[in-house]
Amino acid sequence: MTATHESAAESAIPSAESQPAPGATPPRRPLAARAAAELVGTAALVAVVIGSGIQATELTQDVGVQLLANSLATVFGLGVLILLLGPVSGAHFNPVVTLAEWWTGRRGAAGVTIPEAAVYVPAQIGGAIAGAILADAMFGKPLVEWSTHDRSAGHLLLGEVVATAGLILLIFGLARTDQLRFAPVAVASYIGAAYWFTSSTSFANPAVTIGRTFSDTFAGIAPGSLVGFIGMQLIGGVVGLALVALIFLPGRDTAE
Repeated sequence: MTATHESAAESAIPSAESQPAPGATPPRRPLAARAAAELVGTAALVAVVIGSGIQATELTQDVGVQLLANSLATVFGLGVLILLLGPVSGAHFNPVVTLAEWWTGRRGAAGVTIPEAAVYVPAQIGGAIAGAILADAMFGKPLVEWSTHDRSAGHLLLGEVVATAGLILLIFGLARTDQLRFAPVAVASYIGAAYWFTSSTSFANPAVTIGRTFSDTFAGIAPGSLVGFIGMQLIGGVVGLALVALIFLPGRDTAE
């Protein structure tokens, strides 16, 4: 769930003595390796989200404790995955982040190109589906069981706009201020907080949303709610980029 921007490009180039910070522009690894990192990372993320949800519901009937367990597992799992795979692919694990990075870098700055994004996004979606199936298998659930958890209410859709906008603002704000080395902790912490302060429990990720339709468990989402959630996540991505442009104006510090 990390991204890059032209202001962070120079600081992200590795020297002979150091390695790139997690989330910074990695050396241009082969596209196949980067796609594999996105697939495996997204699969692991969804397995953590769904698996911890299943485990929580089997251990307690208290919904608050279930959400706490689910959010804590996601925070730790996401932080580790960004730290591990960020230097390979940027650790997007999220089509909104990939598209936002393409948009910010479309004029020749560092970032994914359209052909690369066309590989990243299917890898993320495929990984999310595989992660959901893996989680179901680990807990003896049907491998594919469509979720019946309806999440189509308007206040939940608003929650997705807020959650995704905040995520994009955080990632690209870190890039603009040359602080992507903090991405593993910052992004994981934000998602953990957004579990609790957004009504939707912060999916904020179209690939993960698709994966979660494949499991009729605590973390699932009904296929009928899919279009609304993904639409609001895309809108949230646009809002997030607008906030980045407004708040982190290029050259503002120099002018002042």
